[in-house]
Amino acid sequence: MVKRKSASSSDSMEGWNYEAKVVEIEGIIARIEAGELELAEVFDQFASAVEYLRQCETFLQQRQQQVNLLMETLSDE
Repeated sequence: MVKRKSASSSDSMEGWNYEAKVVEIEGIIARIEAGELELAEVFDQFASAVEYLRQCETFLQQRQQQVNLLMETLSDE
Protein backbone atom coordinates (compact mmCIF):
# COMPACT_ATOMS: atom_id res chain seq x y z
CA MET A 1 0.00 0.00 0.00
CA VAL A 2 1.25 3.47 -0.89
CA LYS A 3 1.55 5.91 1.97
CA ARG A 4 0.02 9.31 1.20
CA LYS A 5 0.87 12.65 2.74
CA SER A 6 -1.50 15.55 2.85
CA ALA A 7 -0.20 18.68 1.16
CA SER A 8 -2.51 20.99 3.08
CA SER A 9 0.29 22.94 4.74
CA SER A 10 3.84 23.86 3.86
CA ASP A 11 5.05 21.97 6.96
CA SER A 12 3.74 18.70 5.52
CA MET A 13 5.89 19.29 2.44
CA GLU A 14 9.15 19.36 4.41
CA GLY A 15 11.48 16.74 2.97
CA TRP A 16 9.12 16.33 0.03
CA ASN A 17 10.69 15.97 -3.41
CA TYR A 18 8.91 17.11 -6.57
CA GLU A 19 11.05 15.07 -8.94
CA ALA A 20 10.57 11.91 -6.86
CA LYS A 21 6.78 12.36 -6.97
CA VAL A 22 6.87 12.82 -10.75
CA VAL A 23 8.83 9.56 -11.04
CA GLU A 24 6.26 7.82 -8.82
CA ILE A 25 3.40 9.16 -10.96
CA GLU A 26 5.15 8.01 -14.14
CA GLY A 27 5.66 4.56 -12.61
CA ILE A 28 1.99 4.29 -11.69
CA ILE A 29 0.95 5.30 -15.19
CA ALA A 30 3.35 2.77 -16.72
CA ARG A 31 2.00 -0.07 -14.53
CA ILE A 32 -1.61 0.85 -15.35
CA GLU A 33 -0.88 1.08 -19.08
CA ALA A 34 1.04 -2.21 -19.05
CA GLY A 35 -1.94 -4.00 -17.52
CA GLU A 36 0.19 -5.28 -14.63
CA LEU A 37 -2.44 -4.53 -12.00
CA GLU A 38 -5.76 -6.02 -11.06
CA LEU A 39 -8.75 -3.71 -11.32
CA ALA A 40 -8.88 -2.87 -7.60
CA GLU A 41 -5.16 -2.04 -7.69
CA VAL A 42 -5.71 0.18 -10.73
CA PHE A 43 -8.20 2.27 -8.75
CA ASP A 44 -5.91 2.45 -5.70
CA GLN A 45 -2.90 3.42 -7.80
CA PHE A 46 -4.95 5.94 -9.76
CA ALA A 47 -6.09 7.53 -6.49
CA SER A 48 -2.46 7.70 -5.35
CA ALA A 49 -1.41 9.33 -8.63
CA VAL A 50 -4.17 11.94 -8.28
CA GLU A 51 -3.04 12.74 -4.73
CA TYR A 52 0.58 13.04 -5.90
CA LEU A 53 -0.53 15.37 -8.69
CA ARG A 54 -2.33 17.54 -6.13
CA GLN A 55 0.84 17.64 -4.04
CA CYS A 56 2.84 18.67 -7.11
CA GLU A 57 0.33 21.39 -7.93
CA THR A 58 0.46 22.72 -4.36
CA PHE A 59 4.26 22.70 -4.46
CA LEU A 60 4.33 24.61 -7.75
CA GLN A 61 1.74 27.14 -6.53
CA GLN A 62 3.79 27.79 -3.39
CA ARG A 63 6.95 28.29 -5.42
CA GLN A 64 5.10 30.61 -7.82
CA GLN A 65 3.96 32.71 -4.86
CA GLN A 66 7.55 32.90 -3.62
CA VAL A 67 8.76 34.00 -7.06
CA ASN A 68 6.01 36.61 -7.27
CA LEU A 69 6.97 37.96 -3.84
CA LEU A 70 10.63 38.13 -4.84
CA MET A 71 9.73 39.93 -8.07
CA GLU A 72 7.65 42.45 -6.10
CA THR A 73 10.57 42.99 -3.74
CA LEU A 74 12.89 43.65 -6.67
CA SER A 75 10.38 46.05 -8.25
CA ASP A 76 10.12 48.02 -4.99
CA GLU A 77 13.86 48.60 -4.78
